[in-house]
Amino acid sequence: MKIILSSIIPFKGYLCINLYGTLYWRKEYANKLNDESYKKGVINHEAIHTAQMEDFCKWKPIGGTIFYIIYFFEWLFRVLFVHPFSHEAYRSISFEREAYAHEKDLGYLAIRGRFAQWKS
Repeated sequence: MKIILSSIIPFKGYLCINLYGTLYWRKEYANKLNDESYKKGVINHEAIHTAQMEDFCKWKPIGGTIFYIIYFFEWLFRVLFVHPFSHEAYRSISFEREAYAHEKDLGYLAIRGRFAQWKS
């Protein structure tokens, strides 16, 4: 996974964001790239999101766009109706639940099934 250090993307206060399979890592957290176990967990978390995108279409411009649309509407539903205006809305998104549950399992992607975020 390609990592780009940025002072703009993601917003201040966030460590990184995966945009179409490229990881944008906030410059002020660059020191965390030196902690190999931390870095592997974050990269694995984001690689799970890339796999989720590829479930929709292997060509990232299409698969990623579908992923982001579904992600946004699921977040919106959860922030309005399930966990009103709390951080729990983000953590309860199906894509995030899968990624957080398996981010420390570096072998997970080898056994992950298609659309696994909706199968558990």
